[in-house]
Amino acid sequence: MTKLTDRSVSGSILVHHRGTDTHVRLVGAIDSALRQQASDSMGLALMGGLPVVLDASEATFVDSSGVAFVIQLARAMREADVDLSLHDPEGVLRSTLDLVGLAGLVKSAQN
Repeated sequence: MTKLTDRSVSGSILVHHRGTDTHVRLVGAIDSALRQQASDSMGLALMGGLPVVLDASEATFVDSSGVAFVIQLARAMREADVDLSLHDPEGVLRSTLDLVGLAGLVKSAQN
């Protein structure tokens, strides 16, 4: 697992490779305090060239900065022709994406 920086007060974004895919984990509150982690994690996810699972199972809150990260990640993965899926059993991120009209941005991961 690659830990990008020490956990901020609000949350963190972690990237690790699992066999045939890369997991980008959102932990805690995903907000503007994580801008640098978001940028770094996107680069790490792209470098692997593997399908990416955006794991929001530990996210407790996602603000507009978090939504912007997801939009940028989805665009970058699409441009790199890399699959992106969302694992969000609590629905925190999915609900936020639905609220802002981006329900179809990321497909749901098959568990």
